[in-house]
Amino acid sequence: MNIEELQELSIELGLTIKIQLREVLGLKFFRIVVAEISNNKVKIWGEMKGWSYHHQNGLQLDTLRILKGSPKFVSELIWATTMAWALEKTICKNARLLAIFDNAGNSKKLVRYFKFIGFSVIKEVKSSPLDLLLRLIWGGSGTLMRANCSDILYKIKGKFRKAKLLYPA
Repeated sequence: MNIEELQELSIELGLTIKIQLREVLGLKFFRIVVAEISNNKVKIWGEMKGWSYHHQNGLQLDTLRILKGSPKFVSELIWATTMAWALEKTICKNARLLAIFDNAGNSKKLVRYFKFIGFSVIKEVKSSPLDLLLRLIWGGSGTLMRANCSDILYKIKGKFRKAKLLYPA
């Protein structure tokens, strides 16, 4: 799946995908939004923020937000668009994120959710001096995770096919 196909799919679902980019000192900061537009009003149902740098492991995911009560497939559209963008517009092949430690129950839920998406644990970022750089980059401690962009995109494409949203060529 590519960005154009995902935008067409979002329109079929009554949604729209917007990708905002800003480049600073070689870093590409992005914000991917899935929204609903009706009566000249925009309702943002979900977003992904992050940045990338020129490396195959350079996709860094920072913020994922999906509102309760959002329409079906908002999460899948955000994940698929993020991975498609990375594969089409950067040299990134792998994504990293930090499931932040905020409270024990929520952190465990985040790790479980990200594993379901296709991420695996790299390490626990804690208060060790060796973790200082990672804590500065991510703004806290948590579970550092990595995934292959193509694998996530393939998994989500399967979900869309199962829901009969994609048709064979």
